[in-house]
Amino acid sequence: MENVYDLIIIGGGPGGIGSAVEANVLGLKKVLMIEKMDNHSHTIRKFYKDQKRVDKDWQGQAVDLEGNVEFTDGTKESTLDYFDRLLDDESIDTRFNCAVEKVEKIDGLFHVTSGCGTDLAKNIIVSIGRMGKPNKPSYKIPASLRQQVNFNLDKCSNGEKILVVGGGDTAVEYACDLSSTNEVVLNYRREELTRPNPTNQEMISEYCENDAVRVRLGVDIEGLENMHGQVQVNFTDGPELFDRVIYAIGGTTPVDFLKSCNIPLDETGEPIFDENYESGVDGMYIAGDIAFKSGGSIAIALNHGYRIVTHILSK
Repeated sequence: MENVYDLIIIGGGPGGIGSAVEANVLGLKKVLMIEKMDNHSHTIRKFYKDQKRVDKDWQGQAVDLEGNVEFTDGTKESTLDYFDRLLDDESIDTRFNCAVEKVEKIDGLFHVTSGCGTDLAKNIIVSIGRMGKPNKPSYKIPASLRQQVNFNLDKCSNGEKILVVGGGDTAVEYACDLSSTNEVVLNYRREELTRPNPTNQEMISEYCENDAVRVRLGVDIEGLENMHGQVQVNFTDGPELFDRVIYAIGGTTPVDFLKSCNIPLDETGEPIFDENYESGVDGMYIAGDIAFKSGGSIAIALNHGYRIVTHILSK
């Protein structure tokens, strides 16, 4: 049994890091965290704009931290630095650039197969994000426009006319951030922006009043066309040309991966778990983004880790 981990954590985001720290502090002896990317917190690195405000109480959800991770308000950069320190100070055993392919439970032990081989564990926490698989529109994106249609800010250039599609915090932050160097239009299919947190609500109102961002609310998109190298967006009320379109419409549950882990899913493809975040498979738990159906905070994801590890130790 010396080569069997007490716990393997799949995913290196806040839920995974919090679980690893709690396991270390509370006394699980052999713990491994596996992340398919080259560093932890991929969603924060890729989808949060620089200097993005990161609040403990996200969207007004007051959260009392229950465990041993002291998370506070900050920025994208300070949050990443904090998680760096947690992994270093707690000497967490981590593997990066290691994609898990499947998880099977055989004779009471989990066999975790990845690009790094097969590892055995008594317990598993799956703590993967949704934004690794961003939501895409229902209509087809023409192949000739794929370099001009994005799901983050990576390829944006100054001086472009940009359409940002979405009605949440990320869409608002993208639009406001880009407006200093670009002509920006924010499109949301509903009549009002109700999803952003109060700070972002105030910010987008101010940007609209100052004509820094133009909003098109209550208007849907029927499709995209290539019009002499520009993106023609066919709105329900007529077409408009843009240099670039950015979709910020959330992420989807990675159903195929969850199935490869033999995690039971409901009729909508969401993982099934109980009040202890344990799935229908004894010893396999769900934490972080995929435990939220409509988005959740870093602080809540950290609490997932504490509750799960506490439950494992209580068995």
